[in-house]
Amino acid sequence: MFEKLGAAEVRYEEINQKLMDPAVISDQKQYTQLMKEYKNMTPIVEKYREYVKAQADVDEAKELLEEGGLDKDFKELIEEQLNDNKKNIEIIAEELKILLLPKDPNDDKNVIVEIRGGAGGDEAALFANSLYRMYTMYAEAKRWKTEVLSSNETELGGFKEISFSISGEGAYSKLKFESGVHRVQRVPETETQGRIHTSTVTVAVLPEVDDIEFEINPKDLQIDTYRSGGAGGQHVNKTESAIRITHIPTGTIVECQDERSQHKNKDKAMKILRSRIYEKLQREQEAEIASQRKLQVGAGDRAERIRTYNYPQSRVTDHRIGLTLYKLENMLNGDLDEMFDALNTFDQAEKLQANSEEA
Repeated sequence: MFEKLGAAEVRYEEINQKLMDPAVISDQKQYTQLMKEYKNMTPIVEKYREYVKAQADVDEAKELLEEGGLDKDFKELIEEQLNDNKKNIEIIAEELKILLLPKDPNDDKNVIVEIRGGAGGDEAALFANSLYRMYTMYAEAKRWKTEVLSSNETELGGFKEISFSISGEGAYSKLKFESGVHRVQRVPETETQGRIHTSTVTVAVLPEVDDIEFEINPKDLQIDTYRSGGAGGQHVNKTESAIRITHIPTGTIVECQDERSQHKNKDKAMKILRSRIYEKLQREQEAEIASQRKLQVGAGDRAERIRTYNYPQSRVTDHRIGLTLYKLENMLNGDLDEMFDALNTFDQAEKLQANSEEA
């Protein structure tokens, strides 16, 4: 591991020198690639240098103790520093193992979140709206940008489905474990008898990709236009501005009617389509890997029930990691870091275990 880290430090310094080269600075593509590599390497190299310094301090303390001739107080001080640095080295070594885990190439990407009401009719649609609000409030707290791409509202103010983008540094790394079935247990807003009902909502988190990263052949697309409409007759358009795009090879269909402009609807639909097809291909690749190495949290099975929101007990339980938090209201108001951090830590532990089993 430390040979690799030494080589990484050398590469890090090489990149640093290149980034000051006027020829590289003028080449936008090369400069951007090197900056991304430099940024990804920085926490690893900094942690490695911490390790090297702590190891040097240990060696220096051992030399002083071996030389002898120290007075009692100074000797005790050196021994204390030696023990502290030994413990520090163990902690840093574990942190380095985590930093050296293969990085998800999508972690720095923006995301497209798709929320669909499942079992429960109007109540599921209302909870879909609650989850949409939860994620957008989280994004707002992170100062990320959100944009609705497509939506299908109900008359009661819920969503049969809604797709929206979240743009911000590390958005996918935070939200990637949200894909799956979210279950809610509460007295429905539409229920007068006070009985607790169970409804479900499906969430899909897709990494956002552009046409440079992932190209779709226009010949594979069937594009239809139609007149848009909405709940209660809202947003009715007399022109055919709504767009339906079908990707023929995969059968993927995307509809968008939120904008008055056909052109804008097409752009939004293509953004969703690219991300859906890219994510579908990724899931197929990951399914092959998962058959050899099961990463429980990262599986992202759309049909998997991942979380329950229990209103009477103010309880949120993530079934994949067995974590229960009694802070339902806070979480629905966008306070999600504790849950997200726990999922990420669990995923890292799974990967570390898998690496140790393969070693």
